[in-house]
Amino acid sequence: MSRWLLLVTVAAFAIVAGWWLLHPRSRAAPRTAAVATPLSAATALSQATAGPEATPLPESTQSVTEAPEATATPEISPAPATSANASVGPSPPSGQRTGRLALIVDDCGQWIDTERGFIALQIPLTLSVLPDVPYTREVAHEAAAAGKGVMLHLPMETVSGMNPGPGKVTTAMSDPQIAKQVEDDLAQVPLARGVNNHEGSKASADERVMHDVIGVLAQHGGLFFVDSRTSVASVGESTAQALGVPTAGRDVFLDNRTDVAYTEGQLLQAAAIARRTGQAIAIGHPRPSTLEAVRALIPRLTASGIEFVLVQDMVGSER
Repeated sequence: MSRWLLLVTVAAFAIVAGWWLLHPRSRAAPRTAAVATPLSAATALSQATAGPEATPLPESTQSVTEAPEATATPEISPAPATSANASVGPSPPSGQRTGRLALIVDDCGQWIDTERGFIALQIPLTLSVLPDVPYTREVAHEAAAAGKGVMLHLPMETVSGMNPGPGKVTTAMSDPQIAKQVEDDLAQVPLARGVNNHEGSKASADERVMHDVIGVLAQHGGLFFVDSRTSVASVGESTAQALGVPTAGRDVFLDNRTDVAYTEGQLLQAAAIARRTGQAIAIGHPRPSTLEAVRALIPRLTASGIEFVLVQDMVGSER
């Protein structure tokens, strides 16, 4: 009996050993699973930590460089970003213009290399320069020398309480204080042909404040005001009209997101408005992604009949 049991045991062992030798993948499976798990985790970590482009300024000066406030709601709300291949319409007959487009580059005087990239573009555009930042005077002179437009980008109080930077106008100021601040800021950018507000969702909605600001422009004569429309409650454009100061309002913000495809979509939207109404004003910022998007679309937009103009040639025109 014991001999029979021994034979059965040996046979069973032989069957198991044969199966093991004939199925090598079963031995490798645990090792493969162990390798796959950390690789997947590493990929997930890489994807999770990938973020937007870094802000080129130190945190101490970041408040000056913010894009339009999160609370701002443009009167012409930006549509979802469209593909750069979206149509802006058929090419017009030779020599026929289908719309004028004024580009304003806000927040200038801080990233001079990118700002020089905009100055080098072979189209009319306008640089709006902040007061009391590192390259205020330098970039204004270079832009003017290249035939580009120059504006003062006037810092104004925000609803959020974010500091818009040096030279700001606030609702707590008296009338004489506001007038003096605007005069001081204009003196920082003596080549400016006009003004638009930097931030200012609170101050631009205050009738007294805007009357004081626009009043200074009226006294200078020849200066215009572009309402950046960082608030739907802004009274900047209507106040300028009442005081006889040439004025217009922003139609599209180009770069609420730092993304080339998004900015191209916004630029196409601005071109569509220009073709529909005759003209449009688009505001962007001195970001490499914005410069890349504008540079890429210039040939296509001009071929479709869009005429790039300085904003000073547009303000006060019938829309």
